[in-house]
Amino acid sequence: METNKIPLTAPEISNLWASFQANSMGVCVLKYFSAKAEDQEIKSVIEFALDVAEKQYNQIKQIFHSEGMAIPLGFTDDDVNLEAPRLLSDMFALEYVKHMASIGMMTYSAALYIASRVDIRDIFHGCMLSTIEMDHKSTEVLLLKGIYIRPPYINLPEKVDFVKDQHFLNGWFGHRPITGLEITNLFMNMLTNSLGKALIMGFSQVVQSKEIRKHFIRGKHLAAKQFSAFASIFTAEDIDIPHTWDSHVTDSTISPFSDKLMVFHVSSLIASGIANYGLALSTSLRRDISAEYTRLLSEIGLYAEDGANLMIKHGWMEEPPRAADRKHLIGKR
Repeated sequence: METNKIPLTAPEISNLWASFQANSMGVCVLKYFSAKAEDQEIKSVIEFALDVAEKQYNQIKQIFHSEGMAIPLGFTDDDVNLEAPRLLSDMFALEYVKHMASIGMMTYSAALYIASRVDIRDIFHGCMLSTIEMDHKSTEVLLLKGIYIRPPYINLPEKVDFVKDQHFLNGWFGHRPITGLEITNLFMNMLTNSLGKALIMGFSQVVQSKEIRKHFIRGKHLAAKQFSAFASIFTAEDIDIPHTWDSHVTDSTISPFSDKLMVFHVSSLIASGIANYGLALSTSLRRDISAEYTRLLSEIGLYAEDGANLMIKHGWMEEPPRAADRKHLIGKR
């Protein structure tokens, strides 16, 4: 069957478009990390991730070309300054690669599931495998360097048991120990807030626009606040809190990236965080924990909206693929 005779579906177009944008940004960031890397083992992981991002970018660009679809602008060499001083440590760059791999695995698995055209499925399948390898390589070196942040341990269950009553759902009144799944989600969300806070702190030092700097400073405080909210639950449960990445930001004030790229990057991290909170909310049965996620979701939702407004104000937000405006078309007749 000739796949080019089958039109692309809305999810295929949208997922390809979003992946193109993310990979074009990733190429810029990873080029900079590679240029500044001093540790050769970490540099090899960064360069592997860069090769993956460039390959995925070019594959999707070719699909757009063959379909006669407008190729998005995304991000180019104009959005990165490889001569800028080091802003973030090699260890941060390594953790960054692992974090981007985790986002990629979730994104590509969903894209693969909904894709139906053979060539598009092949692309997303290849992206999934490459991203898994990114996660493997980054984890391996994090362990080798002794900087892998292990999740908390819990006791092994010694017997099968069942929930006896609704006190299992309590959080405000009464108490029951936190479950392993609740620990997992809280831990992951602390990691992402810690990484995001350090990145935004670095961006706030180098961004050119005062208005955007104010937005980044607000984001840094928001990430710190949300990290503390999750950490307080761990503290109450006598569970270890993961360390933060603040000390891995240098004192540089020369920007390696355009303001456009930095705002887009922060907005992308926020979007990923919203998805993570939603998943955590759906699997957290203790009322106080689910209420905390609900409250924090509203806060980051407002911050995400303000980031989108900044992108629109500066003419940086590319319009994603959308359905035809039938009412407008009919009104023109």
